[in-house]
Amino acid sequence: MNHLITAAGICKEFCIGSSTLKILENIDLSLHSGEFISIMGPSGSGKTTLLYILGCLERPSSGSYLFNGVNIIDASDDELSHIRANNIGFIFQTFNLLPGLNVYENIEAPFLYRSLADSRINDRIMDSIAQVGLLERITHKPSELSGGEMQRVAIARAICADPLLLLADEPTGNLDSHTGMEILKIFMKLHANGSTIILITHDREVASVADRIVYLRDGKLV
Repeated sequence: MNHLITAAGICKEFCIGSSTLKILENIDLSLHSGEFISIMGPSGSGKTTLLYILGCLERPSSGSYLFNGVNIIDASDDELSHIRANNIGFIFQTFNLLPGLNVYENIEAPFLYRSLADSRINDRIMDSIAQVGLLERITHKPSELSGGEMQRVAIARAICADPLLLLADEPTGNLDSHTGMEILKIFMKLHANGSTIILITHDREVASVADRIVYLRDGKLV
């Protein structure tokens, strides 16, 4: 089985005045296609920074990172933008929906940056909305949706281009426990259908839905 992700010796540092702040230190992580892992750790452990690096939103200070066989360290900004737009779906705690757009339009917006024939876009959008159970809310704007429904829209937006990897950063963090479990069931269903998922959380119950849990503490895997 091929590795979708192979990261070795990943470090991330920030310079603050004359001081150096270490966020990540010597991270080694591999992920097969079709695998579902949780990265678990307390606030400030470096989880989100690692997610940004794995999602090609940020470059490490040192180390090596191959995503689907591509050397991310040496890739240009344009190449990274193409990889993010066509191969990675992002789901955040704060939903990041555009308030002036309805459910359909929010999911449609990222296709401005994706390489897909127009004739297939509508089918993909409608299929993703159906997968998260929101066909009856398709013309509603975010202000007319519950928190759980907004997160469903965010998931549909992330999966509509059939990405190689889904990255979810505390996707249940703004939801009550019942709604959060409904969202986790969607992730479990997506995984059962072949999606590769990395889920960031500080909650052991949330992390337990994954095949494998990776623990991060003080910027190191433990």
